Amino acid sequence: MSYQPEHATHFRTLTTLRPPRVGVAIAWLVTVGIAAAVAILFLVPWLQTAQGRGQVVALDPGDRAQDVTALVPGRVERWYVHDGQHVNRGDPIARVVDLDPNLLSRLAAERAQVEAEIAAVRQSQAVATIDVGRTRQLLAEGLASRRDFEQAQIKVADAGAKLAESRAKLNRIDVQLNRQSAQLVRAPRDGRIQNLNATAGGALVSAGTPLAVIAPERVERAVELLIDGRDVPLLRPGRPVRLEFEGWPAIQFSGWPSVAYGFFDGRVRTIDPNANMQGLFRILVEPMPGKPAWPGPRYVRLGGKVYGWVQGETVTVGYELWRQLNDFPLEFGQVTTDKAAGGAGAKEEDSGKIAAKAGKPK
Repeated sequence: MSYQPEHATHFRTLTTLRPPRVGVAIAWLVTVGIAAAVAILFLVPWLQTAQGRGQVVALDPGDRAQDVTALVPGRVERWYVHDGQHVNRGDPIARVVDLDPNLLSRLAAERAQVEAEIAAVRQSQAVATIDVGRTRQLLAEGLASRRDFEQAQIKVADAGAKLAESRAKLNRIDVQLNRQSAQLVRAPRDGRIQNLNATAGGALVSAGTPLAVIAPERVERAVELLIDGRDVPLLRPGRPVRLEFEGWPAIQFSGWPSVAYGFFDGRVRTIDPNANMQGLFRILVEPMPGKPAWPGPRYVRLGGKVYGWVQGETVTVGYELWRQLNDFPLEFGQVTTDKAAGGAGAKEEDSGKIAAKAGKPK
């Protein structure tokens, strides 16, 4: 006689039931899913990244947009350019005229008067110098008093002071004439007129008032990213960066850069030592040598928005999730590398010293 469990005699209907196939399949799927998730968490690698947002800038400050300002106060009489026009260095931008139309003629007349004064003072100085020599000779012969000799010397000194004063006045007039000759504002470099200050056309402008903005066309581009201060201490120049330019189609997998599409490579050039008002640090990213070039200026212009991911150390997916949940910084993996490099260098140095000592004659 076969043995039957005790509960089988009480739950005969339950023993006759069979679990549905759908339930069995779901149970197996859940089990396999949990096992796959655990395997992914502890076995699949993940590349840590520090995300930042920024814009495209010119690497050379001289290649950035520049304001063309008025050099003298006055009123804009004429514009020589329009928005979007290409200009070369030295091309006229605008003409600024003084509110007094007869200023230049009056300055020229004043300059001629001062030159005449200088000529008269020089002539009087020459006569006074001759008088000093004559009075010195008479004083030596006893025919003139010392007071007369001193008065002649005073006249020479007065003539010298008047001559210096007239020359200073002439220099001031020349400065005014040179400034007025700068009424024609010219382009400081090659580029394209980005914006004209139309409000300055009929209004009084002072020296330093922006008249136009010139944007260079051929520049060496870089990317300016703002990184959270939590991750900046772990970054260093030379770190690889993945960039997504605004308007460029891309598919991102920050942990697996080999799977991403539409991204471009760069490397960290510099890191600012101080944060901005929002507590973010600015880093400059330059193109990575040996990698595909960035899109041309037609597609990626200066000032365009950029998303960047500075690559860090490779960890497991589970560790990265744990780090994100606890808001921890990136893995500080370069410490081990630096120490190992330092230890290897020290060992090599010690080996060199030992070899040198062994080679010395006793």
